[in-house]
Amino acid sequence: MPRAFLHPFSPPTLEDYISLVRGEGCTLWDDTGKSYLDAMASLWYCQVGHGRAEIIDAVADQMRNLEAYNTFAPFTNPAAEEVSAMIVERSPLPDGRVFLCCSGSEAVDTALKIARQWHRLRGDVERQATITRTNGYHGTNFGGTAAQGIAPNREGWGDLVPHFTEVPHDDLEAAALAMAAQEDRLAAVISEPLQGAGGVWPPPEGYQEGLRRLCDTHGALLICDEVICGFGRTGEWFGAQHYGVTPDIMTFAKGVTSGYQPLAGVILSRRVCDTFETQAEGFMLRTGYTYSGHPAACAAGVANLKLMDAEGLPGRAPRIGERLSAGLRALADDGLITGYRGTGAVWAAELGRDAAGVRAKILEAGVIVRPIGTALAMCPPLIISDAEIDRIIDTMATALR
Repeated sequence: MPRAFLHPFSPPTLEDYISLVRGEGCTLWDDTGKSYLDAMASLWYCQVGHGRAEIIDAVADQMRNLEAYNTFAPFTNPAAEEVSAMIVERSPLPDGRVFLCCSGSEAVDTALKIARQWHRLRGDVERQATITRTNGYHGTNFGGTAAQGIAPNREGWGDLVPHFTEVPHDDLEAAALAMAAQEDRLAAVISEPLQGAGGVWPPPEGYQEGLRRLCDTHGALLICDEVICGFGRTGEWFGAQHYGVTPDIMTFAKGVTSGYQPLAGVILSRRVCDTFETQAEGFMLRTGYTYSGHPAACAAGVANLKLMDAEGLPGRAPRIGERLSAGLRALADDGLITGYRGTGAVWAAELGRDAAGVRAKILEAGVIVRPIGTALAMCPPLIISDAEIDRIIDTMATALR
């Protein structure tokens, strides 16, 4: 009889799991006492490391006062208001507003809905089309599944949401042609500033700025999916700032709480907000979730952002990147990998062959990386030490040899 828990992105018949029971800093322990260096910050999100009492205590204190309550009108709570203000202040949209939810998948679907409705409220009812990029990962709800550029994740579910056009992830001319071909029907372009789960692909020089210009030319909204890039991963608070672009809509999740509680959301620019705020009396934004603005999750976000400020963690990303890339360069020079790529504290080693077997050897040696096709991804907590970075590289080298 299979176990009761059906795991995500896992073979349904798999029984041999590592049961993690404790975490501290960049280290995890399983139920046998074996330790692991977390070189993936779980799934791209544990910026401040594991076991931080500041966040744990903030969540507990919030739950002692108000554990949960919905934020549908007319209700709100101080934690939701505070974390929203902190998020927009750090974003490239400081005069915008934040819609809160629980996961990156929810954030992406909400952003896609808002983009379509924004055009409809302005009288452009035919604008439903969205341009997406190969290798883009935008979650696993229906809209995000249709939007993402990882083909196996789109297969097997039947008909998906229509009106999505995929273009090569590094070809701005292809994006321009696709946008021009459906100009009167174009609602948005959705793009990760740095593509993460699709293989860690930094954009070509000038690519994000080019998307911004094309959106302005064709009347489309630019949606930056910051679920992985957001909250210090590139060296700025958001990837859009790192690449010097100002989107119309942004999604976020993961690093906003360092994963201590599920929290995500959408940042709407002032331009987008104005359209919604100037509708006739009686208009309602008819989307949302039971746990939008969950007080305990928002308290985790507030504590996490304060901790990141106090320790200057976004500024740590370039240093991490320098040391990781230097190690990867040495592996490439030794002929152990065929290449490497990344930005800030998100990197991938290209093996030129299936990476799952090498990952298994690295995991056996007590280091957690993530195989993505022919590459091994690394995205460590922003508190990682130089010695721990060196251990990642040394363990990879041993496994590859």
